[in-house]
Amino acid sequence: MTLPSHTTRDVDLFIDGAWTNGAGDKRLDNRNPATLDVIGRVAVATETDLERAARAASCAFTTWSRTPPLERSNILRRAAALFRERAEDISRAMTVEQGKPLSESRLEAELAAQIIDWFAEEGRRTYGRIVPSRHPLIQQHVIQVPVGPVASFAPWNFPLTQVARKISAALAAGCTVIIKPPEEAPVCTSGLVRCFADAGVPPGVVNMVFGAPGEISSYLVPHPAIRKISFTGSVPVGKHLASLAGQHMKRATMELGGHAPVIVTPTADLPMAAKTIVQAKYANCGQVCISPTRILIADSIYERFTAEFLDNVRSVVVGDGLDPATKMGPLNNERRLAAMIRLVEDARQHGGKVLAGGNAIDGRGHFFEPTVIAEPGLESALMNEEPFGPIAILTRYSALDEALEEANRLPFGLAAYAFSDSANDIAKITAGVQTGMLGINHTAIAYAETPFGGVKDSGYGSDGGLEAMRGYLQPELVTIATR
Repeated sequence: MTLPSHTTRDVDLFIDGAWTNGAGDKRLDNRNPATLDVIGRVAVATETDLERAARAASCAFTTWSRTPPLERSNILRRAAALFRERAEDISRAMTVEQGKPLSESRLEAELAAQIIDWFAEEGRRTYGRIVPSRHPLIQQHVIQVPVGPVASFAPWNFPLTQVARKISAALAAGCTVIIKPPEEAPVCTSGLVRCFADAGVPPGVVNMVFGAPGEISSYLVPHPAIRKISFTGSVPVGKHLASLAGQHMKRATMELGGHAPVIVTPTADLPMAAKTIVQAKYANCGQVCISPTRILIADSIYERFTAEFLDNVRSVVVGDGLDPATKMGPLNNERRLAAMIRLVEDARQHGGKVLAGGNAIDGRGHFFEPTVIAEPGLESALMNEEPFGPIAILTRYSALDEALEEANRLPFGLAAYAFSDSANDIAKITAGVQTGMLGINHTAIAYAETPFGGVKDSGYGSDGGLEAMRGYLQPELVTIATR
């Protein structure tokens, strides 16, 4: 396999407008999950580097926050244009280091560009308001001001879109940012950051660090220069960071894990529903926080839907993401592979029937078969833990209330889906499911202009839409007495 030349080079930190090695001269291997080959090395930030980044972000905030929104918008638009020019190489790099099929990488790259463009425009519309006064000689204005420097932490499953969301929303609002992208995808994310730098973002406005997540968060979250935390990742880590942010009175946006239910009613278009759910379930090898997981099927259509579902699963081709025939690449790391093996075995022990897959694929790489498990017990780990891998759960229900009860049973509430042609059932599901995002008769719910976030243990705040911008702004009342 031939890699683009830039995927084999070391990746540096980006601090105060300069690419630099870490002060400790330590680097981590960057491996291809399909071959396990080392394809480069990434610099590790020390506390010295983190302090430099925090100071740079703080100093740059003074001028960036006062830069006219139109000027900030123009810089973001240039970054999006540069990114589109470089998208093919960056997409290939992401496939090599993250594992997803190249077709999915290209789609993610285009969405990342759309995200930058959208926030570039929305940043020009951070409007305030005039509040009518109780006195004729007093004026009352509410203006929106940026909260300050932001420490952002992005995951490895969607490195481009998540880094684009966090940087773009912050910059559009007038904030500066220290981004910690995933060490599992440093080449593609550094390529994105380079687009911002080459577009003319001033030194210190965007800083990028890599290293041990716990060490970086424990230093940056309490740092007096940092005024907001943005995190996408697991529930346990998110709760820890939210607690730490709360101790230091820092704003936080938490986009955490899920265990998305899918309710399939008797009136659903079964071939369409099965095909749509399979495509969403095995995209990115199931390593998607909004991936459909617990598929709740009405008794009367259970057998027919299961047959349709399995027919679609059999068409999922597993392989290296650079192979055009591949529909599902490898899991990103050995931890996920071990988790899949554990979850399948536990489901078997709790009455689950493996209808497809269930095994690691022999050979190099972190490959696992597209897996379908029918009716594991409620006490099984699979019914309670986010699988974050290519395992679909099929279970049945008798009445819609029973399906809603199961959909809401877990403490997660990120995404949910339903397939139905009944207006009454759709209304009942819409009102009854506790979730931040609900897709009905489709699964495309993550766009730049729409809110992206959950409820309950799945977090709070949004990484998309108007709601994302609000997380980086705070209202300030200005009241003026005239003479």
